[in-house]
Amino acid sequence: MILKRQIWVSVLFCSFLTGMLFLYGCKSKTSSEQTTEQLEKLVASPAFNADSAFQFVKKQVEFGARVPNTAAHKACGDYLVSTFKRFGLEVTEQNFTPTTYDGKKLNARNIIASFNPKATKRILLTSHWDSRPFSDQDSVSKMKPVLAANDGASGVGVLMEIARVLSFSGNKLNLGVDIILFDAEDWGNSEKATDKFSGFCLGSQYWAANKHVPNYTAYFGVLLDMVGAKGATFPKEGYSVSMADGVVRNIWGIASQLGYSNYFIDKVGPSITDDHLPVNETAKIPMIDIIHMKQNDPEHTFFDQWHTAHDDMENIDPKTLKAVGQTLIQVLYQESEASV
Repeated sequence: MILKRQIWVSVLFCSFLTGMLFLYGCKSKTSSEQTTEQLEKLVASPAFNADSAFQFVKKQVEFGARVPNTAAHKACGDYLVSTFKRFGLEVTEQNFTPTTYDGKKLNARNIIASFNPKATKRILLTSHWDSRPFSDQDSVSKMKPVLAANDGASGVGVLMEIARVLSFSGNKLNLGVDIILFDAEDWGNSEKATDKFSGFCLGSQYWAANKHVPNYTAYFGVLLDMVGAKGATFPKEGYSVSMADGVVRNIWGIASQLGYSNYFIDKVGPSITDDHLPVNETAKIPMIDIIHMKQNDPEHTFFDQWHTAHDDMENIDPKTLKAVGQTLIQVLYQESEASV
């Protein structure tokens, strides 16, 4: 059986080391010279408002734990839909009824918000919006639902702010953006479930097999998972490197140019079972995962409050939201410029 976000060795160490030596051996300019040239290539892009993103995270948490089949889940979903519509995005609600590993039927919905829906070139941005129904990693309150400020709401908050910026900034974007909030991601159990995903990622699996638009495709996709904690670090997730290495290098390079290399770590991390896998494997869209993983702590892969009753707003830092959100906005405008 596999753990949620289980660690796999995606690339043999020797092959990776050889490749890195080759890449670095090919460089003829110093790092400072390269940085100067790269900075000149950045196009103008609107500002990501970290305080606004923080409020979007806070609003979700105020509904309570967004566990499927609860009133808080429905109310928050309605809020997300109405907010995207208020921003002028085209919204599709994809209702589905998955069965959990423990035999429960969930009233679930993936929420898809599309900016510039007629554009041919499209970028896919995703996160999950549901909360885990139990705090199994908590030392005391193991059956308490998770408020999921970081593990869920942070990624959604970043995407909501990106949607707001795209809608009201006035900076023209020459491509389309589809934001998908996957539901029923966090109802799994690595010790009891027997499927490949250990009961996790139900919403992304459903969407990948039942796209909201027939034959939908995107140039590439980005998944956000746990992107709001204080002092977060985002190594290059292993599956992302093996399935969409060019996208990883592009985004981490832009993050570095913007001064966020203390968040976006230039190092390959563990391979994590997450919502980007169905998108890569079933939908055939190259998608990477920006996910908080600790460095040099083999006992704790994720942030300290992961899957506990303490995943609340106390741990959310606007600076981290800013680093992720501004990087993604810059990525979109770089791609927009390339489309002209």
